Order: sequence, then structure tokens, then C-alpha cells
Amino acid sequence: MGRARRARRIAQTAAYGGGFGVAGIGVLGVVGYGLIKAEALMARKAVGVIGEEAPEDDGLYGAAPGAPIELLVLGDSSAAGLGAEVGPQTIGGILATGVSAFGGRRVRLTNVAVVGAVSGDLGVQVANALDSVPAPDAAVILIGTNDVTHRIDKSIAVRHLEAAVRRLRDAGAEVVVGTCPDLGALQPVAQPLRALARRWSRDLAAAQTVAVVTAGGRTVSLGDILGPEFAQRPYEMFSHDRFHPSPAGYARAAAVLLPTLCSALGLFDEDVVLGLDRSRGERVTPVSRAATSAVRDPGTEVSPTEIGGQTRGPLGRWAVVLHRVRRPFPTRTADPHTDPPTDPPTGPHTGPHTDPHTPSGDDAQSEPAEHSAGS
Repeated sequence: MGRARRARRIAQTAAYGGGFGVAGIGVLGVVGYGLIKAEALMARKAVGVIGEEAPEDDGLYGAAPGAPIELLVLGDSSAAGLGAEVGPQTIGGILATGVSAFGGRRVRLTNVAVVGAVSGDLGVQVANALDSVPAPDAAVILIGTNDVTHRIDKSIAVRHLEAAVRRLRDAGAEVVVGTCPDLGALQPVAQPLRALARRWSRDLAAAQTVAVVTAGGRTVSLGDILGPEFAQRPYEMFSHDRFHPSPAGYARAAAVLLPTLCSALGLFDEDVVLGLDRSRGERVTPVSRAATSAVRDPGTEVSPTEIGGQTRGPLGRWAVVLHRVRRPFPTRTADPHTDPPTDPPTGPHTGPHTDPHTPSGDDAQSEPAEHSAGS
């Protein structure tokens, strides 16, 4: 079964109920599950224990007259900013600063993310956020890593995420979700866990996209967006725990989220349909197809759209695929006289970088090509 069909099935199961509570247990069986559990314990020992707190980043960013833009951040340790040293270095702090610069207004950031959170924790986070900010302008959610590592059934995780997005949309917020990163890039993880982690995280990311777009939000695929930089400069891109991003790593991730967030807030004067660059794969297509291509191409935005006034087609919700980050970030060659020696990286965003447009392994099992509206 191709990833697009699996993403639709997971999202449909989330919408109508179901799920086994543990990801993949029916396929692995008792023996396979025991092997995976042993490998997971070994990986956790290699990574080490993480016991720090994320810096406080709530508050006003920028300096401008008028009412501030109300920005919420929800999710797990990446949303909380674990690994950053001060508030302005977190994902939320960087996004708030960028939105203020583009919008010419102050931004009030309210971060309710919790280190170690899974998608099932989003309901409490949304409630806490709306208690503090009843009418938010935008919300950013980063979630999914702990759902995979805790082997939570994908349909259950997606159901909680979709409910959170719908509740935030009902409150008037534009919602941007950074989908689950590719955990198959974890260096301390041995096979066969690495291959399974890659499949689970990519399937979850695709299903997250289907659910979020159906609920009226936007997604940006994170995948292995930090992989090349982390592999080349681990001392610069990792925090000292060698697992979470450093301030530089968070800045790299925030850079791919910021254009989508600014667009959602109406800070860009753009015509999405007329601005599609088909040579880059930008197109209007069913959301399950969009989700599959986004998994293979980190940094891809998937947003809801319409065709002829209709939001849905035969294969579900219409979506537009965009690549707002047009150029790769420049890389710096390590200086042997100033840079510390590079040990094999051990964080969640490492591993060989492949051409995102070339499917491999499980990604190659795609559905037959179909006509995509607008292409």
C-alpha cells in the first residue's frame, strides 16, 4: 500500500475511531516487538538522559505601536525550545521576532509546549492557551516525535492533533503545524529499528498533513530538514546534550516555518494559484498526494485550497503544495584550526542526505499517477 493511501486510511481511522494504541504491534508480532524494544533501550542509553528545562520565551517581541499579534506555540520539546539558552533563541522566539519584522507590529508569544509531550497532550495545551489568549491570531504546533518513540498508534495521535487544530481554528487562529521529523536519521538507533522509525515517522507526518489540512490548517514538513547541516557541523547545530538542536539549529528550522506563518497571517501580498512554480513540483492536488510529496521534500508547505468553489474532490480535500524556501542555505566548510573535531553525530536529524525528489524504499510504493487539478 502506498503512503498516500496509508495517510488517508490513518486520517479516516482517526476521524471515525479505532486504533490499537501501539504503532505497528500487529505487524511486528511478539518476537519483533521484543527486538524493537531492546533496540530502543540501547538507543536511549546511547543518547543519555535529558533533564533540562527549556528557557522561558513568553512575552512581547518587536517594537511598534498598536495591538500586538497574538501567537501561540504548542507541542513537545522542540516547540518548547529545549537546547536553546535564552527565550529569543527558541522556535517561538525566532518566529515571533520574524513575524514582528514582516508585520511591523509587536508580537505577544504564549508558549504552552511541554517537554516530552505527545499528541494526546495537545487538548490540555489548547485549553491552557485559550484560557490565557481567548482570541489568538496564529498558533504553531510541533508534535509527533514522542508519539513515534512511545509507539502510540498513529490514528490516535492524528485524532488528537486534528481536534487541537479544529479547536484553535474555531477560536479564530491560523494554524501552522511542523510535521513529525524523520526519526530514521537517529544515529544511535540500530537496524531494524532505524528502518521502522523512518517508516513510522514518515507515515505519521503524512497522516498529520491530511488531518491538519482537512481541519483548515497548514503544514510544513520538517523531515530531515536539518540533516545536512547537523551531519557537517554537529558542534554548531546540536546543543550540549548532542540530541536537541542548538540555537543555530532552531534558527534553521524556524526559517522554513516563518514564510508559511507570515503568509497565514496575511503579511505577504501574494496570489498562490498564479504563483505556482510547476517546475518545482508546486501544484493543486488531493491532500493525500500532497502529504506524500511533502514527506519526501522537507520544507514543503501544504495548505487547503478550492477548485471551482469546491473544497473536495473524489480523493478528498484539495490542497496546494508550495516551496516557499527557494534556495538551500549556504554551507560552511569546517576549519580544522578553529572547529573542534567532529564525532559521529548522535541527534535526531542526522544521517545521509538523499535527493528528496527521488523516492526510495517504502516511498517508492506510490499510487498510480492520476490527474491533479490545476496541473
